[in-house]
Amino acid sequence: MTDRRNFLIAGAAVAGAAAFGFALTAKGAEGDFPFVLSEAEWRERLDEMEFYVLREHGTERAFTSELDKLYAPGIYNCAGCAQPLYSSEVKYDSKTGWPSFWEALPGAIGTSSDTTFMMVRTECHCSNCGGHLGHIFDDGPDPTGKRHCINGVSLTFVAA
Repeated sequence: MTDRRNFLIAGAAVAGAAAFGFALTAKGAEGDFPFVLSEAEWRERLDEMEFYVLREHGTERAFTSELDKLYAPGIYNCAGCAQPLYSSEVKYDSKTGWPSFWEALPGAIGTSSDTTFMMVRTECHCSNCGGHLGHIFDDGPDPTGKRHCINGVSLTFVAA
């Protein structure tokens, strides 16, 4: 009985938050970007999951990306526009289930405040097309102390 009651209370809280305008999905990257396509062109260019993550700011399930455990030398590019984003030299195993890096290539990403799920996170997106990549956290390794936690489907890998 208690479990059902807690479930109903939690459901009512989520419904109430939605009714009062709290977003339960991430906001898109705002601003003008050099690489622009219509929604129809994006849908043609990307598969369903890539579109969901890059254009609708979704998140893939942890431990599903083959790029998570890839440590070959090379560059990780945006799956939307092919802009180089991260070098394999700054990739590390965060044990979170998503590819993680301690810094992006210079000028490759932009950031914004993501206030979904009633918390504040730093969202990162491709500076060329505005595609959602993931989030940046303050629990990464030296020298930056940052963890760029990136959806694997938002990346393509080009071996060195």
